Amino acid sequence: MSTHKITSEIFLENDKYSEKLTNGDTVTQFAFKCPSYMMKSKSKAKTVKYDEDDDLDVNREEEDCLNIEHNVSTELQMVGLQVWRGALLLADYILSNPNLFRQKVIMELGSGVGLTSIVASFVAKEVICTDINLGEILKLVQRNFMRNISYVKCKFHVEELNFLNLEWSKSLEEKVNMTDIFIAADVIYDDVITDGFVTTLGKLLSKGPKTAYIALEKRYVFTIADMETVAPMYEEFLRCIKRRNFNWNIEYIKIDFPRFFKYERVQHMILMKIENRINIL
Repeated sequence: MSTHKITSEIFLENDKYSEKLTNGDTVTQFAFKCPSYMMKSKSKAKTVKYDEDDDLDVNREEEDCLNIEHNVSTELQMVGLQVWRGALLLADYILSNPNLFRQKVIMELGSGVGLTSIVASFVAKEVICTDINLGEILKLVQRNFMRNISYVKCKFHVEELNFLNLEWSKSLEEKVNMTDIFIAADVIYDDVITDGFVTTLGKLLSKGPKTAYIALEKRYVFTIADMETVAPMYEEFLRCIKRRNFNWNIEYIKIDFPRFFKYERVQHMILMKIENRINIL
């Protein structure tokens, strides 16, 4: 019996340049518009262009691209090897709000192929990229950082962090203590993993005045049990938070900030800012 595989809608929404590798992975170019603070200075030698009214034609947008190694389709437990909309939404938020992240130590939880961590490295003081090491994903993250090293402006580390194991290594514990901001995208897809993620986030936010930004997509399904269309994993995420009775302040951020990457920003995408109330009083 064949195993059911899942493919991210990212690869159905846009035409992208992709190259198949000998190891079976794919490297895809993810184009993005450069925010003004990243734009390269124009060479004086460049030809000056004029429009049809003989006015100076100024191109205010530069485009670059990240080269990201990933899988095109995977089983459910390996979806971190793909790129999902939440990663691009969170990357857009970082690019739109550089002052929130500039010179901060940022740790990504469940970083998958590392796209959002690489974007965070444009402005951060240090980036720690974490995930469970299934399918040699940590080595893949390392390769993606090296593929895009010209964009990386800070120190970066790749560490294993398993949501189902709160016994951390000394190295990881030290990095957690020095972290200012935690980020996570599309880590809500399974009941057990969701519960583990919430428990892990609770321990992380108890370590001092720290902030978490969580991006996810409410994925709706129709169930016979409920006789209606529901978003089961999002609802389970909220139930897990309620069961743990965390003293969290949760803010829902409007997702009308500029879009730098090319993807469909659907209305049921969510970006949450979470802080421990004890640390913000």
